[in-house]
Amino acid sequence: MTGSEASPSFRLAYVPGVTPSKWVRIWNERMPGVPLALVPVSAGEVYDVLRRGDADAGFVRLPVDGTDLSAIPLYTETTVVVVPKDHIVAAVEQVSGEDLADDIVLHPLDDPLDWERLPGRPALERPAATEDAVELVAAGIGVVVVPQSLARLHHRKDLTYRTVTDAPESRVALAWPEERTTDLVEDFIGIVRGRTANSTRGRSQTPPAAAQKDRGAAKSAPRKSDSGGGARRKPAPGKTGGKGGGGRAAAKNTRGGGTGGPKGGAKRGKPRRSS
Repeated sequence: MTGSEASPSFRLAYVPGVTPSKWVRIWNERMPGVPLALVPVSAGEVYDVLRRGDADAGFVRLPVDGTDLSAIPLYTETTVVVVPKDHIVAAVEQVSGEDLADDIVLHPLDDPLDWERLPGRPALERPAATEDAVELVAAGIGVVVVPQSLARLHHRKDLTYRTVTDAPESRVALAWPEERTTDLVEDFIGIVRGRTANSTRGRSQTPPAAAQKDRGAAKSAPRKSDSGGGARRKPAPGKTGGKGGGGRAAAKNTRGGGTGGPKGGAKRGKPRRSS
């Protein structure tokens, strides 16, 4: 495995719709000495970017292209249909593919959904990209079915979207070249999997020298009971509270509310023998 010293920074690619800000924030907190550079790429380019080494890892949509890349599935997205706000679909919360039977459903060339059969009526041509398909929807040409993150990315005031219950779903994963599973890649895997900074597989833990220094400082700190102004120990139950003879023993020797022994009391001696 290549050490992190081989790369002064970590380059993270991501496809449209994926928002890596949460993981980037955690990386910056745990790895302040290793800057993270974001590399936005299209869904069709991301695998070539990873193979060329232009990024150390990347957020992609499954299935992964090829067997030379490792991948960790992260989450599954909701699928929605993007329609004009005055479309009949906008009046309901969700629809099925059958509800789109009378609509022209645009099918962009970068569509990440794995369709067995596209709903609705096909368009004469396929748009080059999802962004182009959304523009056509705004022009009243048809509708387009996409992952919800892409609908949000290309949001327009004159458009809305609704959940499609029986459409394929898009799964987002973290991918990287298997032969370049570096220490930095392992660190980022730990972050996306939710490992804490103190995980045994993490490398951003407190350095041993600093931890030893903290333990030494804790041991050398004076205890309150050892210092001159510290509080004395409390007497154990049933014992006197010090030289003053307080506690139960003092109570037994008290007569008539006095604090000393009996006035004029004789000292005890050996018992006399009877004659």
